[in-house]
Amino acid sequence: MTWVFFTFLAAFSQAWRNALQSKLSKHTSVAGVTLARFLFAGPLAVAYLIMLYHVDKAPILEPNSRFMTYVLSASIMQIIATGLMVVLFKQNNYAIGAGLAKSEAIVAAILGLLFFGSSLSMLGWLGVAIGAVAVLMLSGFTFKTWNAKTAIIGLACGTAFALTSMWVREASIATGLPFPHSAAWVLVTVIGLQTLFLSVYLSCFEKQTWQQLWAHQKLTMLISFASCIGSIGWFSAMSLEHVAYVKTLGQIEVFFMLMISAWWLKEPTKRQDSLGLVLIATAAILVMLT
Repeated sequence: MTWVFFTFLAAFSQAWRNALQSKLSKHTSVAGVTLARFLFAGPLAVAYLIMLYHVDKAPILEPNSRFMTYVLSASIMQIIATGLMVVLFKQNNYAIGAGLAKSEAIVAAILGLLFFGSSLSMLGWLGVAIGAVAVLMLSGFTFKTWNAKTAIIGLACGTAFALTSMWVREASIATGLPFPHSAAWVLVTVIGLQTLFLSVYLSCFEKQTWQQLWAHQKLTMLISFASCIGSIGWFSAMSLEHVAYVKTLGQIEVFFMLMISAWWLKEPTKRQDSLGLVLIATAAILVMLT
């Protein structure tokens, strides 16, 4: 059940990262907030990889075309997914869009079945479906509050995150290395590529964004730290278990987000939130039993 621990770690870290990114999005561009996720995460990821080799010796990665294809695809898709999430931060009905962005679990299940040769048990499908309903309920979704633009962005975001997760898992398998070294190599490579891509983009088209990130360097560093810890959790969990199961259990992030809202933002919990959390707990139990 190691994947369960890593998923909880990822969900907790991601809840904080999203809260911090939402705050930074008020001061800089979409590309800037996206880069903040990776900017200081690289050294932390490298330190984690070195620590693993110090604790347990394993072969060094020998990159192959399959590994590089999946890593490059995952790197680009995660940039797109993060950018779409930042765009959702700026929408009036952000909560609904964010809820639809959490459709990644069921999207990953469908994509896995159609293109990656993986399938879920009936119990697993039930857990994924209940989790999807729970997230929509927690987002406050109703047909009265439906907004086509926000819905499309949210679903696109969820699909992009699902593809990222599937490719990360495939890249980890392609390393041919034992766990957790395989996941750590994927993490270091993905963060390195993403930092390079976004740094070049900002230097060419948004030079002023560097100044904005520097002006909020403490917030940027906190985002990078939370993102790196979260990515260690996600990449490790997805190297061990089906992405759909990991993402369904990862919806426990909503519980952490509500805790942050109540403790940090002083927002009261609604009755609908309590029911949604019960459904998420049910979904989590089902996928863990599977």
